[in-house]
Amino acid sequence: MSDSRIPGRDPSRLRSQRWFAPDDLRSFGHRSRLRQMGYAAEEAEGRPVIAILNSWSDLSQCHTHFPERVEQVKRGVWQAGGFPLEIPVLAVSEMFMKPTAMFYRNLLAMEVEEVLRSHPVDAAVLMGGCDKTVPGLLMGAISADLPAIFLPAGPMLAGRYRDQRLGSGTDVWKYWAQRQAGCLEPCVWRQLEEGIARSAGTCMTMGTASTMAAVAESLGMTLPGASTIPAVHAAHARMASGCGRRIVEMAWSDLRPSRILTAAAFENAITTDMAIAGSTNAIVHFLALAGRAGVSLSLDHFDAISRRTPVVANLRPAGEFLMEDLHDAGGLPAVLTRISHLLTLDCLTVNGRTLGENIAGAEVIDDRVIRPLSNPLSPTGGTCVLRGSLAPHGCVIKPTAAEPRLLSHTGRAVVFDSYPDMKARIDDPASGITADDVLVLRNAGPLGGPGMPEWGMLPIPKPLLEQGVRDMVRISDARMSGTSYGTCALHVAPEAAAGGPLAVVQTGDLIRLDVEARRLDLLVDESEIARRLADWQPPARRSNRGYARLYHDEVTQADHGCDFRFLERGGGPGAEAEPEIF
Repeated sequence: MSDSRIPGRDPSRLRSQRWFAPDDLRSFGHRSRLRQMGYAAEEAEGRPVIAILNSWSDLSQCHTHFPERVEQVKRGVWQAGGFPLEIPVLAVSEMFMKPTAMFYRNLLAMEVEEVLRSHPVDAAVLMGGCDKTVPGLLMGAISADLPAIFLPAGPMLAGRYRDQRLGSGTDVWKYWAQRQAGCLEPCVWRQLEEGIARSAGTCMTMGTASTMAAVAESLGMTLPGASTIPAVHAAHARMASGCGRRIVEMAWSDLRPSRILTAAAFENAITTDMAIAGSTNAIVHFLALAGRAGVSLSLDHFDAISRRTPVVANLRPAGEFLMEDLHDAGGLPAVLTRISHLLTLDCLTVNGRTLGENIAGAEVIDDRVIRPLSNPLSPTGGTCVLRGSLAPHGCVIKPTAAEPRLLSHTGRAVVFDSYPDMKARIDDPASGITADDVLVLRNAGPLGGPGMPEWGMLPIPKPLLEQGVRDMVRISDARMSGTSYGTCALHVAPEAAAGGPLAVVQTGDLIRLDVEARRLDLLVDESEIARRLADWQPPARRSNRGYARLYHDEVTQADHGCDFRFLERGGGPGAEAEPEIF
């Protein structure tokens, strides 16, 4: 074996050397296969092996620039003396996977964990961005607990229609409502289709992708400022090579997620999420990430942090601007300087410095985009947690994206038993739905969807759109897109398919929403609710084979993150043990 050691570094400390260093038959096989692939001993042996986990495919619309970014990561790894290897992992496409990308988040997490455990890998660069790739990659990396750094895909450029700047998702819903109301010509709709997504990258609103990138940065898992760099900027390519250089140092120093993802780091990230009015989806992912990291987290933590955290990022759908504007205004480090008094600044991050050191000197360039504490978008955080007789284990709502008049509302329930039922009846004038009614969708949760699809932003009935109505109270056990807006109570737990009270709501029942009091109640006598639940029968399984069967048997409810029970920290005998290498 050639001696390609780097001065001051001891290759015997590297995990990969268990495959390559011994003078035995198995290691002979490992080394000879590297030769087969064209790698000389000087290139591969005695260097940290860096896995580049790439969630790209031809159907992963946010990641179309990743083939280039892989080469830039490799460049950085080679520069720092590492040995880079690209390993494709499941491309979880938010737009193209059905019933929902969320159904496959846990499958990606399982793959990442096993890919890292089973290969001669010392550290990993995690390449993701499209909504569920971020938590999926991080969940798997947390469980494998090898040094890892996250490379966010970056937001796409702002969309454009004539003189209007468009935000993906958010403006789709707005213009679709206008079209349904008869106020938009089909040719205009086609022009919007061509102009709303103009480059590689994730949604440029503060949807789930942008939220989770910010979460990853505030947790300490990205390079400083990485979460807001637009996907097609040259700075994004430089950040990619920077990730490659840094991960080699992390491999030598054995800087693992378990050293970074402390309870204080999670509190920092939740505070950040509230300050940017992040996607409601983030709460489900936070709970799953914390479960993998062994950090105790409940819905009550989110509400307590929300009550003390102002919204300072003025971004759609809650505000006015887009991710390009946030980056130009100073990026996430500038946001964090605004709320630094609410953060634990001595938390370690992947670059080896603390969060406080990373944001020192960050400057807010545009007060319109990153508002001062004296003029926040909202005095409290972007997401609230509700409880009550309709949501005993909690649900979430984003009041900053709702019409204020509806945040305290009592109305008649109009119940849809499934998404197809809703599509078939929502626009029927004979339904008699009024603007004061409360639309209820059930059997759309983790089990009922399955996978908890983004069906929670129920459409406003067409007859009401024609009257100018643009918001109503809507309740479901589903999620909604982070780019969505409206008075939507989501993630109701327990879900209907698990026998929660949502399962027995009847059209005509009164429902009361009181966001200030953090309540969501079914105004039906407790004894009547109990009688209905006693007569309730669970829906039949959608599938009894393969991954769908595993999902149904092991997925937790929304208030526990929708992870698989056996994958949470302490999920079973030997759950933390690494397999032996023979």
